[in-house]
Amino acid sequence: MARHLITSALPYINGIKHLGNMVGSMLPADVYSRYLRQTGHDVLYICATDEHGTPAELAAKEQGLPVAEFCAQAHDAQKAVYDGFALAFDYFGRSSSPENREITQHFARKLNENGFIEERAIRQVYSPADGRFLPDRYVEGTCPHCGYDKARGDQCENCTRVLDPTDLINPRSAISGSTDLEVRETKHLFLLQSKLQHEVEAWVARHEDDWPQLASSIARKWLNEGLHDRAITRDLDWGVPVPADTWPELAAEGKVFYVWFDAPIEYIGATKEWADQDPENRDWKSWWFEADDTVRYTEFMAKDNVPFHTVMFPATELGVREPWKKVDYVKAFNWLTYYGGKFSTSQKRGVFTDQALAILPADYWRYFLIANAPESDDSSFTWEHFTATVNKDLADTLGNFVNRVLSFSKKRFGEEVPAGGEPGEAEAKLGEEIATLLAEYESHMEALQFRKAAAALRALWSAGNSYLEEKAPWLEIKTNKDGAALTLRTAMNLIHLYAVVSEPFIPATAKVMREAFALPQDTAAWVTAEEAKALASVPSGTPFTVPPVLFAKLTDEDLETYKERFGGEEG
Repeated sequence: MARHLITSALPYINGIKHLGNMVGSMLPADVYSRYLRQTGHDVLYICATDEHGTPAELAAKEQGLPVAEFCAQAHDAQKAVYDGFALAFDYFGRSSSPENREITQHFARKLNENGFIEERAIRQVYSPADGRFLPDRYVEGTCPHCGYDKARGDQCENCTRVLDPTDLINPRSAISGSTDLEVRETKHLFLLQSKLQHEVEAWVARHEDDWPQLASSIARKWLNEGLHDRAITRDLDWGVPVPADTWPELAAEGKVFYVWFDAPIEYIGATKEWADQDPENRDWKSWWFEADDTVRYTEFMAKDNVPFHTVMFPATELGVREPWKKVDYVKAFNWLTYYGGKFSTSQKRGVFTDQALAILPADYWRYFLIANAPESDDSSFTWEHFTATVNKDLADTLGNFVNRVLSFSKKRFGEEVPAGGEPGEAEAKLGEEIATLLAEYESHMEALQFRKAAAALRALWSAGNSYLEEKAPWLEIKTNKDGAALTLRTAMNLIHLYAVVSEPFIPATAKVMREAFALPQDTAAWVTAEEAKALASVPSGTPFTVPPVLFAKLTDEDLETYKERFGGEEG
């Protein structure tokens, strides 16, 4: 089986992420990683907190903490939420790690040796009130492209255009709010992306036909506009320092690398962090160095991160002139909106992941988000849609099926899977249908089409309900006890099948369903087509228990409570 390297865009350190962040990178990466592991692949899923840059310093300042202490606490807080969502990272690292510092500095030295870094004197915003040069995010103002009045000096949150601080209209210091700003000369390192334009174009051309249109169109747009040389150092106290052995003057001035230079390198750094925990058994370089023929690398991210991963970081990797692994497939997502408006960490608009877990268990959220993932277009979160999906798909279609099958069988046959009856035409028809739906589910998962995969999974659950309604064991038992036993035994085998194949979406619920049956050697990782047709994994005589209600139905009162707490109206 293939070796699969999976990364999801690094969540920034300044605060708990919202549901849009979750569905735009980490959750689909987890679903895909789980599926690949179940189907026999060697998988390494890596992520980390992105800890450098201006927002970390500002957030630490706001809380009155040293930035290192703030980042350590915030990392642990984020990791606790991701554990709550059952994200099965192989490793969740930190971009402030020694490993990332070492590899980032190595990349910079190699780029410099190869003629792709240049020291330039530039004119930069200086704040006399703050007594310092202001890095890009320390400058706020009005976007010259869309007129948004809270644009930052590196990027406009509203229109996503990349900016320089000097582009802003009516700029002000994000530290003091002072508008008394000057432009002074200082020196920084520039990555000469213009010299790598043709190489990046050739590399993108080899891959873009395989990527989703969203990813390839964004990459192509940036390339068509032309790659510009970009400053990769900043005047900050917190970051990967410029190495003194290569740039002693800039190191003495305290320059650090720009967060968007070191953050993608942290995918490699975090892998080394993972390997350094068990160096005798883990080889980080085998995943990243001279690995083009042995590793398939898939990245997950929202559309605002696409340019950095399809153009800027590949330019960096190409420029070092070493055989570092580059991404094979970029799974890009549009926005999940909140009642048509943007989720916003800075404006605290929408539902945040810690709040979500405080309301309902993770599987409610995991299923809804993936079933409505913003793949081909933006999708909207509303409490009405969330409630309807939970009630119809999870509570009624899956949960009610499991409960009524096991409860009825326990009542009429006891606490073992009933014996009796031989599979007939209805069971053969069901087996064929389940095998077909399972193949459809697998094909969508292989293609990373998550909404379609969720629809196929839902269809698998629905097939069990249709079979149950057709056979009606509650009536059948009155005239044909063996027939009712067969029907219930077949339905129990469906429950076990659902437990296995639903695990990528709803792992906690899948575990409960699977453990309902006391199978001493239940090691099935996945379900083959033959097993799906046979529906015989749980033989008669197997002890079982009736689990608690898998999914509680949400009421109109719940709906109104959520809307009152979080806001939101249709239309």
